[in-house]
Amino acid sequence: MDHSEETKKRILEAALRLFHEKGLRFTMDDIASDLSISKKTIYRIFQDKEALFCEVADECFRSIKESERAVLEAPDLDTPTRLRKLLGVMPTPYQDLDLKQLYVLKDRYPAIYAHVAEHLETGWEPTIALIEQGIREGVFRPVSIPVFKTMMEATLEQFFSRDTLVVNEISYTEALQEVVSILVDGIIS
Repeated sequence: MDHSEETKKRILEAALRLFHEKGLRFTMDDIASDLSISKKTIYRIFQDKEALFCEVADECFRSIKESERAVLEAPDLDTPTRLRKLLGVMPTPYQDLDLKQLYVLKDRYPAIYAHVAEHLETGWEPTIALIEQGIREGVFRPVSIPVFKTMMEATLEQFFSRDTLVVNEISYTEALQEVVSILVDGIIS
């Protein structure tokens, strides 16, 4: 890894740490101070805070896809368990983050919200294939997969655009597991 890639990785890790501590209120000055580097160094790699957040989101979704691959390749899981794990995957670095605070994205950072929404709406092929497999196996009742997908996407997008989790003091991880249980239990034969 070259110096700029290493610096980029350190900045992303610091952004996650600071998000954990301060939510979206952290600044580029906070990152510079945390890493003992200049803001100029940060701005050489990231044009602005929005670009940094988009890269953090990309990194999070890359990690989610890696975790999904591990679930899909696990030989000892039955189809319903595999679907639960696939839909509820939350990589370790992100499990302790207070993601319920992200509801402010839609209003304050619409471009970042759109970027996250795009990630939520793509990459469904393995999940769809798993649902189709479960239907063929008879462990899932025949359902409209586009409706199932839309329900999952819409719920997650609501978590990122409304303060429901904050108001009800529910963590994102708890909410995600509840949504997964409702959806998967709803299609089991």
